[in-house]
Amino acid sequence: MSHTAEWKVRLHLFEDDDGTTKAHVVLDTGTTALTGHGTAHCNPADTNVPEIGDELAAGRAMHDLAHQLLNAAGNDIQGVETRQPGTVQPAGWPM
Repeated sequence: MSHTAEWKVRLHLFEDDDGTTKAHVVLDTGTTALTGHGTAHCNPADTNVPEIGDELAAGRAMHDLAHQLLNAAGNDIQGVETRQPGTVQPAGWPM
């Protein structure tokens, strides 16, 4: 059975005057939306390079989103498992 889907991802970056960069990444599946959050802080003794803050905050937001997506998949797997007494559970979806 063939399956095709398109999910949209939006990444928003915000930097304030104290060198803190915040990132929000939104995954829209068409039926559900998940939002990941990440931050990065520039040490006051370091040169403020906005691109580095963007990369760190975005990476952390995507990591948060990935964790949420894997948890959602795990919950969905548990929801569709049907075990009958006396049968061996197949390998299933590896996490």
